[in-house]
Amino acid sequence: MSPSSSAEDSSSPAVITCKAAVAWGAGEPLVMEEVELSPPHPHEIRIKVFSSSLCRSDISAWESQASSQAIFPRIFGHEASGIVESIGEGVTEFREGDHVLTVFTGECRTCRQCTSGKSNVCQVLGLERRGVMHSDQKTRFSIKGKPVFHYCAVSSFSEYTVVHSGCAVKVSPNAPLEKICLLSCGVAAGLGAAWNVAAVSEGSTVVIFGLGTVGLSVAQGARLKGASRIIGVDTNPDKCEKAKAFGVTEFINPSDSSEPIQQVIKRITDGGADYSFECIGDTGMITTALQSWHQGWGLTVTLGVPKVKPEMSAHYGLLLTGRTLKGTIFGGWKPKSDLPSLVDMYMNKEIEVDKFITHDLPFEDINTAFSLMREGKCLRCVIHMPR
Repeated sequence: MSPSSSAEDSSSPAVITCKAAVAWGAGEPLVMEEVELSPPHPHEIRIKVFSSSLCRSDISAWESQASSQAIFPRIFGHEASGIVESIGEGVTEFREGDHVLTVFTGECRTCRQCTSGKSNVCQVLGLERRGVMHSDQKTRFSIKGKPVFHYCAVSSFSEYTVVHSGCAVKVSPNAPLEKICLLSCGVAAGLGAAWNVAAVSEGSTVVIFGLGTVGLSVAQGARLKGASRIIGVDTNPDKCEKAKAFGVTEFINPSDSSEPIQQVIKRITDGGADYSFECIGDTGMITTALQSWHQGWGLTVTLGVPKVKPEMSAHYGLLLTGRTLKGTIFGGWKPKSDLPSLVDMYMNKEIEVDKFITHDLPFEDINTAFSLMREGKCLRCVIHMPR
């Protein structure tokens, strides 16, 4: 669908109308609505969304009735690719027609965090949780003059969207946009957790709790770094065979064992794993992951975003004996600096992305994608916008 413009004779970007999948309430089916989308403000770009894959965090926020997340009406989606339609004042990095990935956490390249070399969490363009844009705390979407809120300042479940230029990454026009959208969140996060955060070593033993896209990306990263044993833990038996394609060498279903899972892992690994990764979003599982390490040098990385009970607890003795717990967002990648190299790795067949795509769906079937993920019947559903 081509956008309709309220000022088509103007040389500057105008308000456009387009279709978007709007969530009106927690857990309610998304509704295709005609929305108005403002021109890009200074340092922003407007993007024609090409493809957007559904991430578990979209589901979690959509289902949440917690007051801090229950922001409606709202347009979800953040793992996306597209083409720049127009640019705002002060934007020099992008031109109309550039191919881009959107990112849920940006990189301004000038703040203390970005220039420190110690963090990928930008002080200016970090994770946005209030449903507005970073620059002015307002929305760019509306319906009949009433605001429609954003998700992670991206909102890619729309034919067009506006993002801050620091929350987009220019990529090669030769890269398939319908595939590389997965690199704007899940696949990159898992690879980065294994490579950047844990620095998995050759010959090591790795255990991964949760074998969704992020967990399987950790497995891929660990395999590429030469881990000798990669143990996957998941309550879904269907994950067993699928996981092997990404490097998992052994599968454990906690439901099949009368023994606590941490004891199983310590027993079969002669004392515990070298690295463990919590990819579920369950703070209780973090303690289990801590207890699965090897005493003296074990390292746990937590990637999951908890739906409930964000507080965690663990006995101090687990850390006193030399174990380490680390958290990460987006696998430690600085999006603008690092994502182009991941796209190049994909194009050179050095990393796998395509196998994560279990369903390709047209935009009008977006509620089917939500159902598939809620029921655990997919890894990534890629939602394709009208051309």
